[in-house]
Amino acid sequence: MPAPKELDPSTSLAALYGAKLRKLRVRAGWSQKELGDRIPIAHSRIAQYELGKETPKKDVSDQLDKLLGAGGDLSELWVHLDRSPPTDAFLKYKEYEAKATAVHKYLAHHVPGLLQTEAYAREVMRQSLPWWTADEIEERVAARLARRSILDRVSPPLYWVVLDEAVVRRPVGGLSVMREQLAYLLEASRRPNVELQVLPFATGGHGVMGGSVTRLSFDNAPDVVYLEGGPSLTDMVRDRKAVAQHSHRYDRVHAAALSPTASGKWIEKALEELASCEPT
Repeated sequence: MPAPKELDPSTSLAALYGAKLRKLRVRAGWSQKELGDRIPIAHSRIAQYELGKETPKKDVSDQLDKLLGAGGDLSELWVHLDRSPPTDAFLKYKEYEAKATAVHKYLAHHVPGLLQTEAYAREVMRQSLPWWTADEIEERVAARLARRSILDRVSPPLYWVVLDEAVVRRPVGGLSVMREQLAYLLEASRRPNVELQVLPFATGGHGVMGGSVTRLSFDNAPDVVYLEGGPSLTDMVRDRKAVAQHSHRYDRVHAAALSPTASGKWIEKALEELASCEPT
């Protein structure tokens, strides 16, 4: 049997929770399956909790606390985990994104991560996080490109994206980088699971000005919403009323955008305009 994966509790609250859960389980002398049977939940979920890749619901966390004799430590840590700061919000988002059956996004400032080229991703990170070292940027770029495999799965999620015109117009990284990025968007939009729309400036004001919103849907769980307003202004919304309100904002933007067909032609025209700006 392979040795359990080493955990670094300092990386996030989820990792701290997982490390503590594993320590308590081992102390009790139970396998992951034995602990899961006592909840009852699948032992694979216990494994995900211990790896910090998934967070249990409050009632499950409270059961784990009681079963393992944690004296309230797990329940107290769960409260902090649920109210985790923005630095953990994106970790939660990636966890949900990997499990979603449908992803609906409105992006105000940049191309979504799963549709970014390497050069574009590198420039976005270089500009938004200038305190990172070159090695840190390259590590994150590689991680972002690896996430694109979500769209290549046997059963990939529906990925429906609305881009503000500013996303298409702003030449991030220069003309050549942006031309490559727009060409990649057009190529991606031809996939059966990817829909792409553009929201023109001429539309005027709308309900998601100032930020971006993502709605994630699942087979056997309620929708969640991820809000993004900058490198540190992020939030994962799970309250059903709030999710419905943010979904309504997104749906209005979705309805106001150009159709996927018209959006493709619009991006093709933007590509031609960029080509005409290239030095001869």
